Amino acid sequence: MRFTRTRSMMAAGASSALMAAALTSGTVVASDNNVVTQQMINEDAMHTDRVTSYGMGPHHQRYSSLDQINHDTVSGLVPAWAFSFGGEQQRGQETQALIHEGVMYITGSYSRMWALDAKSGEMLWSYEHRLPDGISPCCDVVNRGAAIYDDLVIFGTLDAMMVAVDRETGRVRWREKIADYQAGYSYTAAPLIANDLLIHGNSGGEFGAVGMVTARDPRTGEMVWERPVVEGHVGTLPDGSESMTGELNATWEGETWKQGGGAPWLGGSYDPELNLIYIGTGNPAPWNAHARPGDNLYTSTRLALDADTGEIVWHYQPTPNDHWDYDGVNEMVLFDLDYDGETVKAAATADRNGFFYVLDRENGALLSATKFVNEVSWAEGVDLETGRPIETGNRPGNPADTEGDEGESVVARPAFLGGKNWNHMSYSQRTGLFYIPSNEWEMEIWNEPVTYRRGAAFLGAGFTIKPVYDDKVGVMRAMDPKTGEIKFEVPNRTPLWSSVLTTAGGLVFYGTPEGYLKAICDETGEEMWKFQTGSGVVGQPVTWEMDGEQYITVASGWGGAVPLWGGEIGPLVSHITQGGMMWTFKLADIQTAAAR
Repeated sequence: MRFTRTRSMMAAGASSALMAAALTSGTVVASDNNVVTQQMINEDAMHTDRVTSYGMGPHHQRYSSLDQINHDTVSGLVPAWAFSFGGEQQRGQETQALIHEGVMYITGSYSRMWALDAKSGEMLWSYEHRLPDGISPCCDVVNRGAAIYDDLVIFGTLDAMMVAVDRETGRVRWREKIADYQAGYSYTAAPLIANDLLIHGNSGGEFGAVGMVTARDPRTGEMVWERPVVEGHVGTLPDGSESMTGELNATWEGETWKQGGGAPWLGGSYDPELNLIYIGTGNPAPWNAHARPGDNLYTSTRLALDADTGEIVWHYQPTPNDHWDYDGVNEMVLFDLDYDGETVKAAATADRNGFFYVLDRENGALLSATKFVNEVSWAEGVDLETGRPIETGNRPGNPADTEGDEGESVVARPAFLGGKNWNHMSYSQRTGLFYIPSNEWEMEIWNEPVTYRRGAAFLGAGFTIKPVYDDKVGVMRAMDPKTGEIKFEVPNRTPLWSSVLTTAGGLVFYGTPEGYLKAICDETGEEMWKFQTGSGVVGQPVTWEMDGEQYITVASGWGGAVPLWGGEIGPLVSHITQGGMMWTFKLADIQTAAAR
């Protein structure tokens, strides 16, 4: 069975034709002397002429030192080009672009990938993964991006495969199966290159899939190590020996660990100096926590893994025995923090449970935990000594305690889609603030009896979602990690579902479901510029420099979890049209901009 369909502007072997076309448009295409190395990826944030990693650097700060586009010039920002994802395969477009040597690499819905001329937007090649019937993605057919390494572009697919293609031609070089899609596994994240390894997780927690972090040789796809993230499961070390994750039945009763969930479905960040991979794990399965007593390690947890072996170095679990589907996958952004007069290697994460955590990334010690949304009902705070939440008792009732099929319901804030979901926050080195795309919503949630059946949804819960406030759901918030103080907030009528970019030009870029890419002041939140893209923006803006000009790129295309799971949020977004465009902007008059 053929799994791929690749289209290219060149015939087999005609790489010179592509080179000639690229030179005509002012770009340089990948060649044998133009491989992407681990050092280049580690130094990604220091270079403005490329974006060679998801998160714009392994620390995932999503900050650029470029300042050509700034408060004085941003009004002159105009489209340079736009590329259509094409056809009827629209849905949510959550990709982050990678740019290297004049070529842009992007992914799209339904496991597709393209290489574009970064100057003109002209397509150089495309790859379309042939998906089988029966895939089971939880939350739309999205893909968040690729990794580039050596002369390869690597991404994951909805049928739980990892695919590497040649950067010049788009032709498949290797393909490896992550897990069985018929058992509910899938993949939507961007893989990570760390320690000269390809690091990826899996998706499928809502189907009882067991979370796994895997390291592969990026050149061949061969597995190097594998670490399950649910206690009791056995991982593989680089020498081929096995080791159990945690201790059997330490935090799970009976055999509940066997379909324990915990899928690390978003991806991770990396500290090259410490050689640690930081990755979050998903919700335990089923949602009905009465069926799985205990803390359920290592689900809904932040992990630090030894990049050489995959062994767990430390862990922090924000939501033990998660009863609300708060997960723990949200990104860990690595930064240096002035803490009690010392500089601490820190990591910050804004959890779906509504709390913003700052950890010591060397040892996992909790430094602070502060609410970043207004309404949190499940816990009143976090005990900084133990690191555990101070719960309010706001858990759904056990269906075994009632005569019907449903346990007693509760109203919980935030809703399970979270105070912040997958969409990434940004840390500005200019202001020292985090910019968090947050949401204010609540849910009524109740438990139901549930039995595991391979490939079927494994929830044991029902729910409804509605806004907390009449005038807003989304709120862009600027938070000081030293104090937990919210410096400003910018409300939005609908949920915020795009990632955030900050720049040395004093700007914060993010998108809205209403279709706007916006730029606000990083100190006040004042709106400085916006552009209507024609569909909801749930993509991830990046910026880079080419031939003396600064560019901003973002995907537009409404979709993702909100229209599928949003309940009473639906009427707020029902008018939004689907789309699929990659927009790239630059200043209209660079000479005038330079003079301002």
